[in-house]
This record gives sequence, C-alpha cells and structure tokens, in this order.
Amino acid sequence: MTEKVNELKTARLWRDAALRSRKLRSNLRQLTLSNADPQGKGIEKLVLPDNIADVEVLNLGNNALREVPANVLQGSLLPSLRVLILRRNRLTCLPAPVCELKGLVELDLSHNLLTGLADQGIDRVSSTLKKLCVSHNKLKCLPPEIGALSQLEELDASFNDICQLPESLCRLSRLRTLDVDHNKLASFPVQMLKMVNLEELDLSGNKMLALPLEIKFLQSLKVLWLSSSKISCLPATFCELTNLESLMLDNNGLSGLPRHFGNLQKLKMINLSSNLFEEFPDVLLQLLELEELYLSRNRLTAVPETICKLSKLVTFWVDNNRIRYLPDAIVELVNLEELVLQGNQIAILPDNFGKLSRVNIWKIKDNPLIQPPYEVCMKGIPYIAAYQKELAHSQPAVKPRLKLVLMGLKDAGKTALRHCLTDSVQEIPIVVSNKGIEVTNWVADAAKGLTFIVYDLAGDHNYDMIKSFFLSPGALYVLVVNLKVYISKLFYSYVGCFLHLISAKVPRAVVCIVGTHTDLCDEQELEEKCLDIHHQIALQEKKYSEFLQSLAQNVDDALGQDYDIRSSSPLAAFYGVTNKNLRRKKAHLQFLLNNRLQILSPVLCVSCQDFSNIRRLKEKLMSVAEHWEIFPNLHRVLPKSWQMLEELHLKRQELWLTWWDSARLGLQAGLTEDRLQSALSYLHESGKLLYFEDSLTLKEYVFHNLTKLIDILNVFFHRDATVLLQKLLNDTCMDELRATQLHHYVEGFLLHGLFPAHVIRLLLKPHIRSQQDLQLILDLLEKMGLCYCINRPKAKPLNGATIWYKFPCYVKNEVPHAEAWINGANLAGQSSLVVEQLQIQYCFPFLFPPGLFARYSVQINSHVVHRSDGKYQIFAYRGKVPVVVSYRPAQTNLQVDTLSIASHASLPNIWTAWQAITPLMEELNVLLQEWPGLYFTVHILCSKCLKRGSCSPHTFPGELLSQQRPEGVTEIVCPKNNERVNVALVYPPTPTVTSPCCK
Repeated sequence: MTEKVNELKTARLWRDAALRSRKLRSNLRQLTLSNADPQGKGIEKLVLPDNIADVEVLNLGNNALREVPANVLQGSLLPSLRVLILRRNRLTCLPAPVCELKGLVELDLSHNLLTGLADQGIDRVSSTLKKLCVSHNKLKCLPPEIGALSQLEELDASFNDICQLPESLCRLSRLRTLDVDHNKLASFPVQMLKMVNLEELDLSGNKMLALPLEIKFLQSLKVLWLSSSKISCLPATFCELTNLESLMLDNNGLSGLPRHFGNLQKLKMINLSSNLFEEFPDVLLQLLELEELYLSRNRLTAVPETICKLSKLVTFWVDNNRIRYLPDAIVELVNLEELVLQGNQIAILPDNFGKLSRVNIWKIKDNPLIQPPYEVCMKGIPYIAAYQKELAHSQPAVKPRLKLVLMGLKDAGKTALRHCLTDSVQEIPIVVSNKGIEVTNWVADAAKGLTFIVYDLAGDHNYDMIKSFFLSPGALYVLVVNLKVYISKLFYSYVGCFLHLISAKVPRAVVCIVGTHTDLCDEQELEEKCLDIHHQIALQEKKYSEFLQSLAQNVDDALGQDYDIRSSSPLAAFYGVTNKNLRRKKAHLQFLLNNRLQILSPVLCVSCQDFSNIRRLKEKLMSVAEHWEIFPNLHRVLPKSWQMLEELHLKRQELWLTWWDSARLGLQAGLTEDRLQSALSYLHESGKLLYFEDSLTLKEYVFHNLTKLIDILNVFFHRDATVLLQKLLNDTCMDELRATQLHHYVEGFLLHGLFPAHVIRLLLKPHIRSQQDLQLILDLLEKMGLCYCINRPKAKPLNGATIWYKFPCYVKNEVPHAEAWINGANLAGQSSLVVEQLQIQYCFPFLFPPGLFARYSVQINSHVVHRSDGKYQIFAYRGKVPVVVSYRPAQTNLQVDTLSIASHASLPNIWTAWQAITPLMEELNVLLQEWPGLYFTVHILCSKCLKRGSCSPHTFPGELLSQQRPEGVTEIVCPKNNERVNVALVYPPTPTVTSPCCK
C-alpha cells in the first residue's frame, strides 16, 4: 500500500511535466510499429504502411532494436513527424537516420544501451528539438555538442553514469526542465548556476554533500529535487529561491533549516523524510501555502500545537518518529486527506478526531494506542469518531486484565509455578503433569481489579502444533527454565528456540525469564547459570540483528543500482528483482529490526518451596503489567458496549459461535457489525476469547468457550495410548471384540494418524450430543489445519461406510503408503520420467514454525487428488500433473530447514506444472502470514541443475514469481554451468498477486 501511495505522490509532483507532455502530443496523428521478432534480429519486419505523410508521432519502442533501418526513418516519407519514440530497445548509438529528420520536437531514447552521443552527431539532430530523453542508458558524459540544441526545453539524462556536465550546457537558454538524477556527480554542477530560466531540476541520487551559495541565482526554480544527495545543511542563500513550489530533500543528513526558510512563501510541497530532525522545524509553520508535508523517518518527539497554522495542509506524514502525543489542534486541519502516523509512540488521540473527516489515507499501526483502542484506530477515522462519541455518552469503566502465557520445556515447572501464582492458599502444589494446555484466572490485585488470564502451554512437544493458536499480541510471556538441569550448550533448546518462536509469532512481545528449582542449586551455580542465560540471549539477539542489518544493506546496495544493471547478470544480487519488490523486502526487514522482543532482565529465580520468592515474582509481574510504557493497553477505558459484548458471549453455552451469531450479540450490546471486529480483537488480545481475524479459514468463528475448546484440542495431542484407550473404554458394557477393535484404531492413529469418525465421536463423548455436533467439530479441526477427511462421500454414505480422518502430525512412516488400502490408489504405475522440473523452495534459517508442515498438508488437501503422505513428504496429483511437497529439517547448524513444492512437465506444457504448484504456494503463503515476525526466503531452483542432479542447484530470487516475464527475453543463463534456462522455467505465466518473500 505504501508503495502505491508513493507512486501516487511521484505522479502528483510531476503532474505539470506530464501535462506539458500530453499537450505536446494531443491531437497528433500517431503510429506504433511492433517487431514480430522479439530478439530484434528481424528488423526488416518493421514495415511502414502507405500514406504516412501526416503521421506526427512514431512509436518504435519495445522492439529490441539494435539499429533502425534507414527505410523506416526517411525524412521524405515523414515530413510531418514531430515525436519519435525509440525507448526500450537495444540501441548502442544514436541512429543516423534520426539526424535526417527535420522538424522533430521530441526524441525519446530512454532504456537503451547508449554509451555516448558525440560521435553519433547529436548536434545534427533537428534544431527544432524541444524535448530529449536519454535516461536509463550507459552514458559517461553529455557531449559539448549538446549546447547546439538551442530550442531544447526539457532534458532527461537520469540513471546514467555521468560524472560531470559540459560547459556548453549553459547555452541552452530555453531549458526549463533538467533531470540528471541517479548519476555520479560529485558536486553541484556550476554550469547550472547560469541557467537562470530553469524551472525544474532533479539532482537526486548524486553524492554532492553541499550546495553552493550561488544557488540563489536560480530564481526561476519551481521544482527542486535533491533526494539522497548526502546534504547535511542548506546555505542561507537557499532561502532566496522564492519561486519554489515543490522541494524534495528526503534521505539526506539535515538536522535543521535556515532561519529565513519561511521566505519560501510559494512552497506547496516539501519532503524532509529520512533526515536527522529531532525537533519539528518551526520555520515550516510560516509556509502558509503548504499543502504537502513529509517528515517520515526522523527523530521527532512532538508535533507543535501551532500546526493548525498550516490550514491548507492536505498531506501530513510523520511516520516512524518518536512522537508520544498529538496536539489537540491537529483536528483543526480540516483539509487533511492523508495522515500517516505509524511507527511512533502515540497512546491517545485527541478528542473530536472525527473532524478530520476528509482523511482517506490513514496509517496508525505500530503505536501503543490506548484511547481509542488499536483495533478501532486501524479501522479508520469514522470508527474513531463513533467510538469517541459513544465514550462521551456512556459511563466508561477500566478493566485491567492481562494475558499471561507460561512457556518452557517439559518438567520446567510451569504448572507448579501456575498453581503457586494462582492459588490463594500457600501450599506446595501437587502437580499432575501432561494434562495439556490449561487456562486459569488469577486475580492478582483485588483492590485494583488487576486480573491475569494465565495460559499454561504444555512443554511436551506433542502440543507444539496447537501452541501457536494461543500466542497473541498484548500478552506477557513468561519463559520458565529449570535451572537445576540447564546447561550452557543446550541454551537453544531451553531458551533460544522459545525466543525465536515468540518473536516470529508476536513481534515486539514482552518476555520475562523465570528460573525454577532454585532450591536444588547452590548460590554460585545459580549465579553462573543466570549470567550464562543472560549472555547467550544477548549474543543470539545481536547475531540476528546483525544478520538483518546486513541483508537490509544488501537491499540498499541493490536499490542503488539501475534495474537494467541488476537484471543484466544472474550473478548480480537480487537478479531481475524490481525496485518495488526490493522496497517491499527492505520494509519487511526494517519491520523485523524495529520489532525485536522486549526481554526483561535479569532472570527471576524462584522455588515453589519458598513462598517469599513467589511473592517477589508476583510483585514483579504486577509491576511489569502496570508499567504504562510496557503494557499501555492495560490502562485503556472501555465503552459500555464492549463490556456488555463480553458478558453476552460468556453466557453462551455452545462450543463456539459463528461470526453471525457473534454479530447478533453485538447488536444486543449496541455494536453494529462494522464496529464488532474491533471489540472482538480487544477481547482476543486480553485473553478472554479467541478470534483469529487474520486467518482466512478461522475468522468466521468466535471461540468464547475456551475451556471446552482446549479440552477438545488436548484430546488429540496426548500421544498416549493409555489415555486414549481410557477415554474409549469407559463404557462398562463394551465386549472384548469391540475393545480389540479400539486398540487397533489407537495403534493406527499413533502410527499413521488415521481415525474413523465414529471413534472420534467416542473420544469426544462429553462434548457431543448429536451427529451435527460431531460434524461441526470435525469441520473446525479441518479449518484449523489439524486433520482432513480422506474419503469424504459426495452424498450420504451407504451401508454405514466408514469415514476416515487423517492427522498428518502423527504420520511416522518415511515412505507414503498408509492410504493405499483405503483409497485403492496405485501410484506405482505412474510415469516417473522428468522432462523439465519446476521446484520452488522456501528456506527458514532461524525457525521453521512448529506444526507448519502438518497444517500445510491439511490446507492443500482440497487442491490435490491421489495423495500419499510420508512424515516429511507428500506425493499427489493436481488433475493429471504430479506434485511433490517435501520438508527437509536442517541436519547441522550450517544448514537451514527447507520446504519445497515441485512438479514436472515437458517444456511446451510447463504451464501445466505452474498451474499445479501455484495454488499450493498460495496456501503456504497464507499460513506464513500468521507469522509476521518470521524471516524466510523463497527461491526458484534452476531446472538445468536439478536435471543434472546437482546437490546445490542455483537459485533464482523468489520475488520473480510476482513479476511479469521480461520483454524480449527467452532464456536466462545459469551461472553454475553457464547453461541457458528457458524463461518459462523461472517466471510463471501469470505473476502471483504478491511476492511470497514479503509480507
């Protein structure tokens, strides 16, 4: 979205130039010629039609031309020609026939391979030329002869390698627009100081460091772009450019503006983003005509109350600063249409925010919002106005409540710790372990009404697949470590992996480390182990941050290159990746860097044998919860309707509610459907219910009965035959044959993950009253990605046919075979001949989300047939096209976890392989969206390397999956063996909607 907005901004800032161009070409007779040969070899195929004497605009662009035949550009045939477009070809020099065209007004040679203009006779080009574009070429300089183009009004030489400009440039007295951005100019070109009629100047992307005092001579300047120029200050004479209307100074080193900057009274747009401003520049408040103000990515801590002086302001961007509050007067900026505040420290919005009713671009995420709540603010200004209106007319009540999540390995002491925290009687708890996930209320401070909703996430790895459902923003995470058994070399298992897990699922979460069993350790041992944990956490966080910073720098370096250079060689970093995708990647990396875990130190040591330690822990947890900057949401004031909604949900006895059931309760509480989601999101964050608004499959449900939901989930993840059989054999009337059958079913479940529906009904007997209840639960488990039906009947099953469900996380066999006796499918007869292999690989260098492969296995079931599952591999078909999904866990620290999706077909039919794997990629991308803090990469493996059986095939960037195939390119060279790879094996026929690498 941000990139679209930026593109809109660019379009707006250059609208005048675009209008001029339109006026120049309007009402002209146009002719576009296309080359039938995309390789540019058959240039003779460019044939001019008859009767072209009246053609005024000739477009020969996008034809991969290396030269222009003389018969195409004969001046005698084109006496009326005014505009010639030769952009996006492969021209290395100025075509000689161009010099013969008299009366030419506009010439576009952009996006070619031009290395010079002097030898080709630029001075012989028509003396009537008014507009010349040679951007995106390989020019080292502009020739002195360019001064002969006396009528030239617009010159675009951007994105070249120009180091200096010729003296003759100042002879272009009619020049109004000069664009030399993204070249290699080391200083401000003094030649320009004589160009007093210049109105638009773009010098962005040149490392000039400073501006000369004489810049004041450019009195006609209306548009000046100096982005990314390494300028640290502006000279006082800059304030004499009183005709300036649009000024770009973003991405420099500015920390202040000249005292008389307010003299620029005609200024309508100024961009000061990505600089070093620590205070809002007061001189800006004198610019009463200002309509657009950009101060993103600085170090501002406040916006002045006098901002209301800028009454004509339409666009105001102050995102990614350190702003703690907004002035009340900001609501007086009634003309605002864009207000971007994300990435600050704003907790409360001013009253009467609804006055800003014209705002249509609104960004507020990544702020610790209390009032209105984050969920309301994200919906937009109308919802904020409605919320503030309701709050003003109701009696609000503060309900301090915080979700507390206990995590750690099995036998870490989580359950005992939970009992010590929540039980009112000070007794050493008798703990029955392995009960699964449990949730308890703990009233920590009755006087203040402070309540913790404590989630005890079982340490047994059997439950890893469902733990992520209970990790949510706004919770306090307590990582429990058994200090008696902890050793330094196992830090990652005890601590590191949990930190990666929390960070991937809940960026910027607050984590407290609690060491248990301290009564079994002496003082020195405790000190050493606590210091070791603290030290290794710091090392892990530093390593991860440095890794991300290095990647971000690589992306910056790539963005500093011209796209044509970056796409010229497969050896180039981010080969072929567009600037748009690179900016997306940079934004995600910056998000990961800015949202690291908030890990509280030091390690808190406790023993359930010593209640004084437990009391200190309670006090610490309460002080952390009440800390305004850590948990601002705890102090939010709720409207009466939100409190009523919670009460209405908790009265319902169903296992869960549909969205529409919840919406009806919302209406009873006075909440319309469009405002319901904000209230549900708050209740989810506080731990009172589960509502997965970001999940496509689960957002239609509201899980208000947490105890029953958790009981159902726990049943399937004990992995204990004794427990399962006990639940199944509790019927005293059951005969021996029936008991033997149930034993067989349990063994099959624990080995292959297979359970018939009627046995599942027995397992869930306390929760099921009818067949409809059973079907609802099975549908829910399928939507959660826990199981799928492998022989679902199209109609009502005949003769009591058994319906089977598969739980992929239980599959133990390495080679898929378990379903053969149920499906009757025989894959052995299928052809294994690989013509051309297509393989997409996802790499997870730090964390492979627990249960991801099993849930993915469920989600793709509707897309495939004749599937056969192994522990880490799935063979299946999409129609008649084979697909293989493989998960490969890292075997050493030097390896990464990978998940691959592969298919094959002959080259002419490779589109069928793309059709087969694209929906599977989309399903995986949806699941990965549930992990906003997860870093992973996507690659397209080289088909030639795969065919050779290479153990380390070359990888093309996964961002290419979201890009159009490059025009005129049919093959790409694999740098491993310099083999040519057909472009159809790298780019899909239709790009995916978004890049799978970016979120």
